[in-house]
Amino acid sequence: MEEARVQFQPGLNIITGETGAGKSILIGALTLLLGERADSSAIRAGETQCVVEATFRLDRPAPVNDVLAQYGLEPCDDGQLILRRIVKAAGGGQAFVNDAPVTLPLLKRLGALLVDLHGPHDHQSLFQPLSQLDILDAYAKAGRELAAYAAAFAKWQELTARQEELAADVGDLAEQIDLLTYRIREIEDAAPVEGEEEHVRAEQQTAGHAQRILELGQLVVQAATEDDQSALTMLAPARKALEELARLLPAAQDWPAELRTHTDALAALSATIQRELSNIDADPARLAWLDQRLATYDRLKRKYGPELADVFHTLQTSRARREDLQGRDRQKAEVQKEITATEAQLHTLGLALRRRRTAAAEKLAPAVTAELQALGFGQGVFAIHLSPAETPTPAGLDRVEFAFAPNVGEPMRPLRAIASSGEISRVMLGLKTVLAEADRIPLLVFDEIDANVGGATAHAVGRKLAAVAARRQVIAITHLPPVAACGTHHHAVRKTVTAGRTQTHVVALDEAARVEELARMLGGRESTSVALRHAAELLAAARRA
Repeated sequence: MEEARVQFQPGLNIITGETGAGKSILIGALTLLLGERADSSAIRAGETQCVVEATFRLDRPAPVNDVLAQYGLEPCDDGQLILRRIVKAAGGGQAFVNDAPVTLPLLKRLGALLVDLHGPHDHQSLFQPLSQLDILDAYAKAGRELAAYAAAFAKWQELTARQEELAADVGDLAEQIDLLTYRIREIEDAAPVEGEEEHVRAEQQTAGHAQRILELGQLVVQAATEDDQSALTMLAPARKALEELARLLPAAQDWPAELRTHTDALAALSATIQRELSNIDADPARLAWLDQRLATYDRLKRKYGPELADVFHTLQTSRARREDLQGRDRQKAEVQKEITATEAQLHTLGLALRRRRTAAAEKLAPAVTAELQALGFGQGVFAIHLSPAETPTPAGLDRVEFAFAPNVGEPMRPLRAIASSGEISRVMLGLKTVLAEADRIPLLVFDEIDANVGGATAHAVGRKLAAVAARRQVIAITHLPPVAACGTHHHAVRKTVTAGRTQTHVVALDEAARVEELARMLGGRESTSVALRHAAELLAAARRA
């Protein structure tokens, strides 16, 4: 399909076409707009992308506007909502709502408000208890009760998980506490101090050579200032000579000062050396303490390191873990108390939800029964069985089972036990018809809801679709002429080959074209006069119904 523009009208919009003509492409395009996963392999060969766009005109824009507001988007004040999806052949794509870029989760939320799509494989979902429960809750409008219950259930799950964690096999609790206490005491007794290790290591390096440092330092001091033959003593005559020379030789005026500078520097250096030497502790006991202190740091880092920061982290986490273990009994009691309170709340909310469901089931079952009888099950009976679940579930305290007896004298059987897909199709249509009266979704899409039915049943299905379409827009893909005849608008999907490429088109049919299309469906490719007459009669009968 290179390009197609389809304008669906209010009422029942029928889509027909030969098998393989491309009707499923339309449904696939719609699912893209509803936020479903894209398959780039479906893009037409030679194209780089596909673009799908739909315009919805909303009689009740408030629910949609509420969702748009949550995402910071402008409301549909004019009641018009435009969804657009771009899928790239190379992968990826974009989504837009009223030209504003959005995420797929937003498209899904909007889609749930706009479209109820039923495909040929959705019959299977009707067999699932959770799907049946969803249907019952939708009819019951139990959203508020379900949300309150779900919040309590989530809290209950969180608490039970915490209880399991507290009760998990952690070995001998006392043994773990003793081990942590030993670790804490070992580090605390060592009393490590941030930065101390570097100072101790520097002092230890000095103390290890203390004797030699003192010998060398004293030698320098004596040679510089203290000995009879020291440098300062030897320079005294030179100083006197320079002072006299400065009086006699103008060029020597600065020489005494220069010599004084050097002798002062030498004296200062000697004083500095003496001061540093006085700080050196050559006591073997001090050196032994330094060695022991460094050994303590090295031991701590080997066990809990490799860095001293890791030792401090171990101390902190060990204290926290010991406190947690010591308070485990207290925590168990507190969690159990919360679980008891939450279970009571869960039970209360679950019973409220059950009452809502029970009341809804008492109305839904006879309503669906009436619809099914109109769909060809003259004495068929539809029932909803509610029973307590063995344990609380995310969906409540109930189990649900939809049951059906197609004929008089037959026992009620679960829907999953019904072998006929035609029967299941009609049950689904009956449910959709009743639910359509309860919800506000503006568009229903049925993709071959009439599969495996025929004869009088096909006429009944067509009339039922038309009845639903009287209250909202319906799009139905069908292969059955009696169903197609009930449409208020009819589109045909045509496939042609042009210049070696297959082209798929969607054509809106006028009255004459509808007769020809119905005749094709009735009599095959050739529109015989008998088929044309029969087609016209089908249309006339559908209008009279």
